[in-house]
Amino acid sequence: MTKVAVIGLGTMGPGIAATFHRAGLDVLAFDTDRAQRDKAAERCRIANDVLEKLGVPNKNHGQTIRVTGSLSDCVDGTELILETIPENLDLKIALFRELERMASTSATFASDTSGLPITMIQAGLKRPERVIGMHWSNPPHIIPMIEVIAGELTSASTTQWMCDLVRQIGHIPVVIKKDVPGFVENRVLYSVMRECLDLVADGVIDPQDLDTCVSWGIGYKLSVVGPMALLDMAGLDIYEAVASYLNKELSDRADVSVHVTDKVARGELGLKSGSGIYTYTKEEIDRLQSERARRLIAVRRALQA
Repeated sequence: MTKVAVIGLGTMGPGIAATFHRAGLDVLAFDTDRAQRDKAAERCRIANDVLEKLGVPNKNHGQTIRVTGSLSDCVDGTELILETIPENLDLKIALFRELERMASTSATFASDTSGLPITMIQAGLKRPERVIGMHWSNPPHIIPMIEVIAGELTSASTTQWMCDLVRQIGHIPVVIKKDVPGFVENRVLYSVMRECLDLVADGVIDPQDLDTCVSWGIGYKLSVVGPMALLDMAGLDIYEAVASYLNKELSDRADVSVHVTDKVARGELGLKSGSGIYTYTKEEIDRLQSERARRLIAVRRALQA
């Protein structure tokens, strides 16, 4: 593959575009928001600088990242079209139907949805066998794992092709065998988040101490030993004994914690608004983003050593 289109230049798009570009692919990119298009070049440059610090091989030999002014220009002649637009099923279905009319019949269509079933996105399309999930983690140019999700109508050859592509760009494909909502990464993450929010809301622990507990406790271990391997390391008998009384105590709420919904109603959305669980100044946001990128780079280097 030589040419890819990235649709959506918000949180994920620039890092994804930079990753493709550094792997030696021509990248066309588009966003309906002119402001996002104007910021894209600088965001791609920042992501590429991070890839340079990571020591990711630069296979670029004159290939470009070109931000286009229209969707049709963006998909012209591309072999892969990846959407990373807002997490709205109707928007994604409408986009894919429009793309089918514009793109080559041999193009593969991928969605970076965080958890909408691919089967629902491909429904009603003329070439559903060429539609697949390609779920990147944020930040996409630093976290090397990509979930590959086949919908019910995705062909086996499309799945294999996508896994080969993920390896080609230097990332790690993980095949999700059933198209369940949230796939695997977010199902695990959101179960952790649910418990954490309840512990904070119930006054068991302060947010700062909870973050320290998770980062330096289970987070530290899980970065080296995955959950299934951790069971063996701890001992299945120990897990059985603790789970027999602890599982019934864990949160099983089906709604969203008021600790979140109340803040969203007030416009307290996190870094993007300057306040959320914590409160941030502009200087703190810049510092945190830089510091977290630096630490993630160091962790990736350590794990690859």
